[in-house]
Amino acid sequence: MAKARARTTSRKVKDRWKAKNWYQILAPSLFNNVPVAETLSETPDSLIGRVTEVSLQDLTNDFRKSHIKLLFAIDKVEQNTAHTQLKGHLLTSDYLRRMIRRKKSRVDGVFDVETRDGALLRVKPFAIAEKRIQSSQKKLIRNVMKEVISKEGKAKTLNSFIKDCLEGRIGSEIYKHCKIYYPVKRIEINKTEIIRLPTIIIEDEKPAEKKEEEPEKPTEPSKEESEVPSEEELPEKKLDEEEAKDEKEAPVEEELASEEPQEVEKPKKKTKAKTTTKKKTAAKKPTKKKKEETPE
Repeated sequence: MAKARARTTSRKVKDRWKAKNWYQILAPSLFNNVPVAETLSETPDSLIGRVTEVSLQDLTNDFRKSHIKLLFAIDKVEQNTAHTQLKGHLLTSDYLRRMIRRKKSRVDGVFDVETRDGALLRVKPFAIAEKRIQSSQKKLIRNVMKEVISKEGKAKTLNSFIKDCLEGRIGSEIYKHCKIYYPVKRIEINKTEIIRLPTIIIEDEKPAEKKEEEPEKPTEPSKEESEVPSEEELPEKKLDEEEAKDEKEAPVEEELASEEPQEVEKPKKKTKAKTTTKKKTAAKKPTKKKKEETPE
């Protein structure tokens, strides 16, 4: 009986693996729905809630961002594809250890921020100072972090806020404001967690593109207008050109006048020399004939 039960259990395990199917996991729309990984599952309902970890280097092909890890949670399955939503991001432990050294102080913070589209985020920034600083200075740096992060979160949507965190823009703004109190060496967002998804749909990309195009349109015609002279400037330019031509022609005429007398004097000397030679030849010829006739 025991052998029969073992056979049945082994058969059931094999049948379960054969029943499983492969599903392709896609990144959210923030990362252009790029295929991230593949996973096995018996039913599509069992996939919902699974979390996959991907480095930002795999999505952008930028080796400088290999220390950033993104967390995607599956929320919807269609046929053999699983769609995901961003759950948050974090930095690798080896990257953090590289920046922290002896005789340097680290300032950590944990802040909850609500974005413009109604999403709730938990942001964990950190700052590193070149020397050991006092607790009062750490408190001031934390207050600056909180002010900047809350200000940026209220003014931006979830997608734009996460983009700025991954690209390091928010860290650079905190760094600028912290310089007043203490020269901090580096500030970055260590971790983000999405607690609540956005309740309002706001498209933030289209208006941003229009704002960039609007200043370019007036600048292009201004360049063309600067290149094409106006009607008032045309007569002034013509007068300047005519004066320049007269100035150029005047020295040419003076040079010609100075050269003409030299050319006239030279041919006079040559004509005198020619006439003298002709007379001498004419005088010598009859003398030769006379000498030839005398001996006869």
